[in-house]
Amino acid sequence: MSEKSRFHFTGICGTAMGSVAAAMKQRGFVVTGSDANVYPPMSDFLRDQGIPIAEGYHENNIPADADVVIIGNAISRGNPEAEAALDRKLLYHSLPEVMKEYFLRGKRNFIVSGTHGKTTTSSMLAWLLEIAGKNPGFMIGGLPKNLGRGARFTESEFTVLEGDEYDTAFFDKRSKFLHYLPECVVINNIEFDHADIYASLDEIKLTFRRLLNIVPRTGMAFINGDDPNCLEVAASAPCPITTVGFSADCALRIENAHYDEYRSSFTLGGIPCSVRMTGEFNVRNAAMAAAAATFAGLPPGEILAGLESFEGVARRQELRGEVNGIKVIDDFAHHPTAIRLAVQSLRQRHPGSRLWILFEPRSNTTRRSVFQNELAEALALADVSLVAPIPDLHKIPKNDRLDPDKLGADINRHGGNGQCMPDLESIVETVREKARPGDVVAVLSNGGFGGIHSKLLDALA
Repeated sequence: MSEKSRFHFTGICGTAMGSVAAAMKQRGFVVTGSDANVYPPMSDFLRDQGIPIAEGYHENNIPADADVVIIGNAISRGNPEAEAALDRKLLYHSLPEVMKEYFLRGKRNFIVSGTHGKTTTSSMLAWLLEIAGKNPGFMIGGLPKNLGRGARFTESEFTVLEGDEYDTAFFDKRSKFLHYLPECVVINNIEFDHADIYASLDEIKLTFRRLLNIVPRTGMAFINGDDPNCLEVAASAPCPITTVGFSADCALRIENAHYDEYRSSFTLGGIPCSVRMTGEFNVRNAAMAAAAATFAGLPPGEILAGLESFEGVARRQELRGEVNGIKVIDDFAHHPTAIRLAVQSLRQRHPGSRLWILFEPRSNTTRRSVFQNELAEALALADVSLVAPIPDLHKIPKNDRLDPDKLGADINRHGGNGQCMPDLESIVETVREKARPGDVVAVLSNGGFGGIHSKLLDALA
């Protein structure tokens, strides 16, 4: 690819696509792009870099002299630019392929993977390397508060990547993380997810086995030693493995965990650690980040200082406001286990408060019936659970859809207080009428949820 100089990005306004496009421009390549949704801050960022962006997709957006078309993960057959690239027999690549060739080859790449905790753990690890003066490159699927952006590419020997098992592009169904040339891999946990991509948990385990298969013998994989699926996947791995967890069998053991309203403390391999976040899952995230940072060569003192100064990630149990004693919290949870862990953490952080969960089943998995019972069990753990209408349910095969009415009934059958609501307005009105001072209202979604946070705060005022 090195002789190519002109790149067109189809779907340029995604965080990863835009960050790579800007980095390519900074390296002297000619870069153009297009996207269906061109809006700040990414549109402003790209234009500041001198990258022209076309709004909407059209075959004429691809310059006549383009050497390579980078086709984003969200682009499918039928997209005019994807069709033009095929018709014109242009060279086209996925984003992970471009990252591999231009930004990752020859680097020490640390890949943080697993069903849950990827964003927080990779953010922590990037911050530990940053505060130690390593100036790491990183690509993270969220906004780390300490770092102020989700992605950057530097000349550092270190790159931290949130490793997604989702597929790469419409023409490459391998997991994205298989392109990332890992030296060190973290596997936080393995559960069934991405029901639009994977038919079974066994298929997910297979892709994680493939990830471990490309870790060099001089590298390391840190895996959750308390998770049977992780242990199974790592059982025949050709790379060095270190198990991390609470059980006595773990090579690197978490002990003496203590949680209060504002922080969690624990020992890792006998060394006291502390983070300004609550919940067992954040202790696990911190332990993995510390383990990987140790492998990178950071001394304990720098790691402890980095953990202590880590400010978290936007949309991870983030307080959006408090009105009349009622707190509104934003969280990204979109899987039954994530909901359960969110409830556990919120209980630890707000003891004695009545806890509301407002859940939007928006991911490809939670809109399906595969977690019909597990969602009910998790939502029943809150004091009140209100479930939003399911967006684009018509796109899911009829016999595969989540049944919202059954979900509401099942939450109550499991001992909760749940209801599936007809629209966003009825959720806001129910909270306005029934919430009382001291309550915590947690909004759980992997999308914007119709701007419900500000609507709640306005209504409660």
